[in-house]
Amino acid sequence: MTSIDTIINRQLLKWELERKEAAGEQAPPAPPPQVVTVSRETGSGGTYFASRLADELGFQRLHRETINAICESSGFRKRIVESLDSRFRGDLELLAESMVTGRSVDYSDYHRHLFKVVLSMARLGGVVLVGRGGSFILGPLRGFHMRIIAPREQRLANLMKYKSLSEDNATTEIARVDTERREMIAKLFGCDIDDPNHYDLVINLGLLDLEEMVPPIVSAIKAKFARLASAERE
Repeated sequence: MTSIDTIINRQLLKWELERKEAAGEQAPPAPPPQVVTVSRETGSGGTYFASRLADELGFQRLHRETINAICESSGFRKRIVESLDSRFRGDLELLAESMVTGRSVDYSDYHRHLFKVVLSMARLGGVVLVGRGGSFILGPLRGFHMRIIAPREQRLANLMKYKSLSEDNATTEIARVDTERREMIAKLFGCDIDDPNHYDLVINLGLLDLEEMVPPIVSAIKAKFARLASAERE
């Protein structure tokens, strides 16, 4: 079993246990689902930042490769759907299809699976989703959405240090990956990935210490979750 499979199975078991507990007669009311999405520029430190947030929140960080593995496995997708409450399970297909209705884009099976998987994860909660257009799939009323950016020179330095790339290769990597992400968001959602209106928070780590930023952002995340929970009860 790969490390990705281990991560997925651990999270699926957690969701399945929570569903069984919620079905019990003595189970307390379940809190509103909580999910954080992190969009990031290549080399900005956003992936590590997502890991730190997951640690502080007690969530599981799910990166692009993990999300892809779930989308591509009918077994994993089936287990996620089975972990959903029956009401949302019935609405899932309509929610996912509403995202593609009336658009000129020819969505692949993968992208239809992606929409359903991300919507399901948001309903189940307890995860930090890195990439894959999470904020565009979920919208402002489902989760807390962030984008992490940094000056180009800092991003180059990060790739050269942490991925052992030459300056030329780091430059090529930044251009390639940023272009792929920008084009994906534009194609699937007709949106600009750099538009701050799609996020609750955009952080430039150029002159900010990543570790010092974690506590105040965790506070901001919890504050939005509390507000969403309050609105749900009204």
